[in-house]
Amino acid sequence: MTAVETATKSAERHAPSRRWAGLAVLAGSLLVVAMDMTILNVALPSIGESLRPSANQTLWIIDVYSLVLAGLLVTVSALGDRWGRRSMLIGGFTIFGLASAGALVVDSPAALIALRALLGVGGAMIMPSTLSMVRVLFTDPRERATALAVWGSMAAVGAAVGPIVGGLLLEHFSWHVAFLVNVPVMVAAIAGAFLLLPSSRSDKPAPLDLVATAQSMVGMVALIYGIKQVAKHGIDLPGVVALVLAVVALTMFVRRCLRAERPILQVRLFRYRGFTAGTVTALGSTMALVAVVLLGAQWLQLVDGRSPLEAGIALLPLAIGGLVGALSGPAIAARVGMRLPLAGGLVLAALGYLVLYAAPDPLSYGALAAGTALIGVGEMSLAVGSAAIMASAPAHEAGSAAAVEESSYEIGATLGVAVLGSVAAAVYRDELSPSRLAELGVPSGTAAAARESLASATELAPQLGDGGHAFLIDAQTAFTDSLTTTSLWAAVVMGATAALVWWLTPRDLQVTDGHH
Repeated sequence: MTAVETATKSAERHAPSRRWAGLAVLAGSLLVVAMDMTILNVALPSIGESLRPSANQTLWIIDVYSLVLAGLLVTVSALGDRWGRRSMLIGGFTIFGLASAGALVVDSPAALIALRALLGVGGAMIMPSTLSMVRVLFTDPRERATALAVWGSMAAVGAAVGPIVGGLLLEHFSWHVAFLVNVPVMVAAIAGAFLLLPSSRSDKPAPLDLVATAQSMVGMVALIYGIKQVAKHGIDLPGVVALVLAVVALTMFVRRCLRAERPILQVRLFRYRGFTAGTVTALGSTMALVAVVLLGAQWLQLVDGRSPLEAGIALLPLAIGGLVGALSGPAIAARVGMRLPLAGGLVLAALGYLVLYAAPDPLSYGALAAGTALIGVGEMSLAVGSAAIMASAPAHEAGSAAAVEESSYEIGATLGVAVLGSVAAAVYRDELSPSRLAELGVPSGTAAAARESLASATELAPQLGDGGHAFLIDAQTAFTDSLTTTSLWAAVVMGATAALVWWLTPRDLQVTDGHH
């Protein structure tokens, strides 16, 4: 009996309640990893006061997690296929839990950067492994589509709930608790994995290919770093060198994978149009969502005057919409095929971004809530896209499919912050022109900081005496305009993604199908 058949039999023995309990373990662990991203945003001011990191160290505290995660996704997925996905998952839970506990002894910015890198290793082991395990646990395609929808909605819910949990904890405890909250969840996840998840590995694992491993790591890290560098500093030498290195390394990696009989990443999966459509959906959706949610969270605090906890609660329409979309998407796909909910969800999200753009001036919370709720419902396309990706891959290529999907999320999120974040920064800077700041009595020495971010402008306003109020109103108006303009571009991204996905998705692609 092959390993796949063994895993399938094992999964069938888990039917049906143990399967869904196993899904709860997988979804819960993903929820924590997703929350960890946004809890850090809330904790950064406290970390700044405690550890006094430089501006460069602060960037590394934020960025190192995604750099390590992106660099390891392909390698870890291939190793999970070989060594066993449950073993890889438990290893990831252990590293994530130990790294989170390590926050207790962190006493310098360098130590925190190292800890975030270690969390990136754990995250890279957890995320694609949870996706591969869903494929193993749920052999019935319709059940699997629902399970993938639940899995996918956890990322959206985690991102929205993170600030609420972070805000609640940070009102009563130090910033260390933003990490320590992960420890009991990881302990429970390890126990749940041993009790509820079947052991599973590919019956055709790829041979270890150290050259391809190095190429994928260098290519992905250089790509993410290059995009971030160009976004922050414009087209400069380090950014261009990184992007050129990324193109060279990833091209060599793809060519090596195409030549290999059993590559560490099955690039040939892109022959299936359903697989490609799902990947494009993940990339485009994440790109738009991450940028606008990041700006929306800042707007709620710095313009609408909410605390981090209140801002987190104010983003709940996005999470609720996300749950509705994720759970209704597979049901719609089962009735009319995958094409309509895939492209239709993207169109719904585009309409949500247009609500933010077209809202009456000044922007109100009601408009933000309505727009983000619609964006959340549009995330049904992510749930159906996940089903299309995993249905298009043979069982022994589940690791490759998971690696591609997770990589598209990472690249999409980075592009969102880089490209759409740059649009937002440009609009904000243009409206706060040096001549306008001079009129408002802002000293030329502090004008640059005021044009850098609304947070800096908010700190500066009380120092300007009588002109401070007018200056703050101007800065808040400029930031609101940057949010609405970025929403328009997010709508354009989603509209273009919807058109491409409609063209790519076979008209007759069903939830129950295999390779298309």
